[in-house]
Amino acid sequence: MSSGKCAATVTAMLMLVGASLGAENIRKDLHFKVGKRPMISINNPYGPVLVKAGAAHEVVVTAILHSDRVELDQSKSHNRVDIVSHLLPGADPASGIVEYEILVPPDANLTLHSDNGRVRAEKLQGDLTVAANDGAIEVIDCAGGHVHVRTLNGMVSLNNVHGHVEIMSVGGDILMTGVTGTLVAVNSNSGKIEYEGDFAGDGEYAFTSHTGNIEAVAPAYASIDVLARSTNGIVQSDFSLEPKHAPFLVRGANSLSGTLGKAASSVKLFSFSGRIRLKKRQN
Repeated sequence: MSSGKCAATVTAMLMLVGASLGAENIRKDLHFKVGKRPMISINNPYGPVLVKAGAAHEVVVTAILHSDRVELDQSKSHNRVDIVSHLLPGADPASGIVEYEILVPPDANLTLHSDNGRVRAEKLQGDLTVAANDGAIEVIDCAGGHVHVRTLNGMVSLNNVHGHVEIMSVGGDILMTGVTGTLVAVNSNSGKIEYEGDFAGDGEYAFTSHTGNIEAVAPAYASIDVLARSTNGIVQSDFSLEPKHAPFLVRGANSLSGTLGKAASSVKLFSFSGRIRLKKRQN
């Protein structure tokens, strides 16, 4: 066989293989009409879930199934929509992947679950509950609702989020930028907690870790009442706080208590052995 014919044969075989691989992906498009503040639930064991604000009274779901070993179970009852990635016999973390892109009304209340895929929610105003194991979780430009996040080892990132925020993590790092609310409660076992913002909203900010470090960066004009302690770690502050009475003995380098400005927001930073640092933002 000539070299030209051989090359043509190889090219044809590669095209057939590529077509076969591409054919394994199955696209599903779903549309649902909903009323005000609908309840949307997405359960996706394997694969990413991306949710954005779309048109009012409509839920648009685009799902890419990576094989025929997974199918979509869908149901709509009154003002609730449920979507489940149903794993069939023989499915595994590769063949069971479903990629979701979802447009929901801005006021929708959402419950999202993915074991190992990335979960991202943007520009929402309703309540948001996210549960994951190892996948990263991102919440961006959301305001007005309750945000509840629970993860094992996935990184959690919140950017420009305003409302009631509660985050629980075993080993994943938690990064917050521009997060404010009446309550911002964060609990991590070994992951680090990082906050950069102004502690606004006359709220309560409670960050707790076991072995992970806690770092909070705030402007010089922050109005905070600070209580910080690390049982076996050190506590550092760039601020000159006005001393105040604490419910524990403030001594050495492992605790501090004091106020800054009008002390409008409560800031509580606690760790067992992690380092705690309250840093002044360099403008």
